[in-house]
Amino acid sequence: MPIKRYARSMSQKLKRSFFQNGSVENLAPRLLGKILYTQIGNEICAGKIIEVEAYCGRRDKACHAFFKKTERNKIMFTDGGVFYVYLCYGIHKLLNIVTGPPDDPSGIMIRSIEPIVGIDTMMFRRNVDRLTPNMTNGPGKLSQALGIELSHYGEGIDGDTIWIEHGERVKEHEILVGKRIGIDYAGEDKNLPWRFALDSKFVGYKKLLTNR
Repeated sequence: MPIKRYARSMSQKLKRSFFQNGSVENLAPRLLGKILYTQIGNEICAGKIIEVEAYCGRRDKACHAFFKKTERNKIMFTDGGVFYVYLCYGIHKLLNIVTGPPDDPSGIMIRSIEPIVGIDTMMFRRNVDRLTPNMTNGPGKLSQALGIELSHYGEGIDGDTIWIEHGERVKEHEILVGKRIGIDYAGEDKNLPWRFALDSKFVGYKKLLTNR
């Protein structure tokens, strides 16, 4: 099947409504196995989503929306199904998907992907000469590989620049769970088992994961 035809198949795309019902910790693992696409210019790239983290604004100190609405996090206070892209440490652009209704600001961070389409383009963007897990085994790395920028903040997940398509069906016993990464500031909430992954060499910190 030609790549462009598959990438542009509207019947394959997830709809915004997918992210508007249910708690974020239940929605997050349902993203595993689905395919994240970007079309930047004429370059189409894609990877299977293999690691995600859930963040709930109303009951999770690790979430940007926990304390108050700001200029940076205001997109989280809208209907689910849009992208929240923010800058971490002034360097890394991290891709998140807003979930839920406006009064329950929550989101899912995409942490790792397995490259599928446009691998040469991803290697060029990451300035590497071969495909290794290090290319996309972190949220900043995958954003760089896929060409994701801060300008994509607020775009819908069913658009033509960044979108998600149905992929393989993941069985419950295949899902690994663990604590989220880099949130020691969140008090007891740092221990929430809200990181979900598949068993893949492209997943970072795999030793911290266990079977669901």
